[in-house]
Amino acid sequence: MKLLIQIPCLNERETLAATLADLPRSIPGVDSIEVLIVDDGSSDGTRERAIELGVHHVVRFPKNRGLAAAFMAGIDAGLRLGADVIVNTDADNQYRGADIPALVAPILAGRADLVIGDRQTDRIAHFSPLKKLLQRWGSRFVRALSASDVTDSPSGFRAVSRKAALRLFVHSRFTYTLETVIQAGRVGLAIENVPVATNAKTRESRLFRSIPDYLRRAGGVMVRAYCMYQPVQIFLRATVLLAAVGLATWARFLYLYVVNRGASGQIQSLIIGTGFVVLAVVSAIATMLAELLASNRRLLEEVLVRVRRLDCEASAGTDARTEGLTTTDAPPWRSGDAARLD
Repeated sequence: MKLLIQIPCLNERETLAATLADLPRSIPGVDSIEVLIVDDGSSDGTRERAIELGVHHVVRFPKNRGLAAAFMAGIDAGLRLGADVIVNTDADNQYRGADIPALVAPILAGRADLVIGDRQTDRIAHFSPLKKLLQRWGSRFVRALSASDVTDSPSGFRAVSRKAALRLFVHSRFTYTLETVIQAGRVGLAIENVPVATNAKTRESRLFRSIPDYLRRAGGVMVRAYCMYQPVQIFLRATVLLAAVGLATWARFLYLYVVNRGASGQIQSLIIGTGFVVLAVVSAIATMLAELLASNRRLLEEVLVRVRRLDCEASAGTDARTEGLTTTDAPPWRSGDAARLD
């Protein structure tokens, strides 16, 4: 059983040592542990520092591509490197390495495909009351969209089984956290929550400038992800609403026409109702097209999963076919090995 801990980084030279020192060197049920750094275009020598600290693999982007791209690059590299479980954590030492064994336990036990660390945000001292409230509402909204019981959907501290890693496809350039939860819930992956603690805050978030900025961008990610996996529900509701308004307006016209014995003063109701019914028909056609596109997307994703699996098998043990991946000479951490990074 091979565990890969991936750490997306953007100018994290100063915090990287503390983050790596906190990682577990052995976990019951895991034969070997390796660390992968994804350097998302850092300009402070993060890659060089990571190699000095003895990480096992580094993926380097020459230019910043964003957190979502860094996450997926780590997943892709982890699959090619033969990882059975991939843990994602932050480079700013927000999450405790001591919680990683609990995070991977549901996967090792065969109960879950995706495990998300629940930060219990109501207990985080540096979160403002507004942020805590938005975290609760946001996670509740994501639970509805994903048909899952995820309690802390924005948490980046998560463990992914190889089966789940093969099926994850992130389309957003902003963040992977919300989209992967919605996707995992809608494709039937088993999701589990594990309570985790957090360390003291070391810096402000680099993902967004303010809470309104996060809401704007995250809202778009959630809506697009839900529409991608549940398009019929979106268009069908619009169709029913438009048809109901159109039929109600027609009924009003007919009632007034009968009561007033042919009076034509309500002809506007007939015109408006006809417009809504026409829009309902157009929406119904869009619903059918959306379902056909969704079916085609599901088939394409299944093909991509098979291609990704074959590609990983063909490139197992090599780094030549993974863009920007460098493997160092550092030996893997194995069960019972008490070695520590410098």
